[in-house]
Amino acid sequence: MEPLLQLDRPIAVFDIESTGINPASDRIVEIAVLKIIPGGESRSTVRRLNPGIPIPAAASAVHGIYDADVADCPSFADIAEKLFNYLDGCDLAGYNLTTFDVPMLTAEFKRAGYDFSVENRRVIDAYNIFCRMFPRTLTGAYKFFCGKDLEGAHGAAADTAATWEVLQGELEKFPELPRDSAGLAAFCEQSDPDMVDRTRRFRWMGDDVVINFGKFAGRQLKDIAQNEPGFLRWIMRSDFPEEVKKIASDALIGKYPERKKASGNGTNN
Repeated sequence: MEPLLQLDRPIAVFDIESTGINPASDRIVEIAVLKIIPGGESRSTVRRLNPGIPIPAAASAVHGIYDADVADCPSFADIAEKLFNYLDGCDLAGYNLTTFDVPMLTAEFKRAGYDFSVENRRVIDAYNIFCRMFPRTLTGAYKFFCGKDLEGAHGAAADTAATWEVLQGELEKFPELPRDSAGLAAFCEQSDPDMVDRTRRFRWMGDDVVINFGKFAGRQLKDIAQNEPGFLRWIMRSDFPEEVKKIASDALIGKYPERKKASGNGTNN
């Protein structure tokens, strides 16, 4: 099949699985690269890697890779030269790669002594395309689920009526959604069990809480409380929800959220 994307140089579609989300402290445990040559020829490769640090249980629960699975695998440094050369001259593509995969890969290359850069490469992020084509606004949702343009957007009456229509459209499009208010509310609450607070400022990484925004994203809350307490004090005096401020103030006195254990059916979802 002739590819719809016209290429004038190779493009490397890649995806990374890792020990976590912080490029400074986390490591890659698996990388897959699909290299497509102008004309349509493609080559695919997958490598598992020994990160040199334990893989947190929360990360393993996501990608299914455990310490024992990579115990005998090479390190990133072992494959860095070959991978660097393999990606040379390639544009890049992936899903959410600009905020995760590229920073993680760049950091790993730097630790191995290679200056990997996206400069002079075209970077295509399918996630960004998705967000542009289906904007996550009420107007965008109304168009997608209801097939109509929203007249009077940002007027309270129009927005509330449209929201109800969107909700009906979601229920029609996704029959697997709960059909009762309690079930649907629970679905909304638990759509991301790794989030500590409703506004997603903190998230779980295993049994540890990490910062999920700003310059300290990916750092453990305990680490920030001990070494960067000014950041938590800034949260407390800024315009954050009370829930977020409570987590910050508790951390300053050594009190941290405790993750609820899985329920009897074997899941916390």
